[in-house]
Amino acid sequence: MAIEIKILNHGDLDILKNVDPDVFDDPINIARAIEFLGDPRHHLGVAIDGDLVVGFVSAVHYVHPDKPCPELWINEIGVAASHQRQGIGKQLMNAIFAVGRELDCESAWVLTDRENTAAISLYSVVGNPESPTDHVMFSFDLGRSNS
Repeated sequence: MAIEIKILNHGDLDILKNVDPDVFDDPINIARAIEFLGDPRHHLGVAIDGDLVVGFVSAVHYVHPDKPCPELWINEIGVAASHQRQGIGKQLMNAIFAVGRELDCESAWVLTDRENTAAISLYSVVGNPESPTDHVMFSFDLGRSNS
């Protein structure tokens, strides 16, 4: 059976009720999934094998006061170990790029760790001929206890 790539919308919540446990970092939180799918700036593409989600890509398109066009920030991509090295990641990236083009995004971007060789390989294959540069990412805990 062929893998289906689908960009989800607010009516597709049921698709996220049957996900390979190896795809997302944590189990699907239904309330957050409803919120995510209901936000028109959030985009979620999935790879479906039969009726099982075996991969995903999530992105957000945003505008900025000094940019002429929206941009697409790719937050995360994941493919179940059982389905890796079959081109699913590339199909997911191309599907989310198509969403960005439909939204008139000028560019798409993603961050990864240099040690994540699978991600670097994927991102290089889908159209970035440049070598990755060194970036530093800071993560800030915004927990309620910090107020």
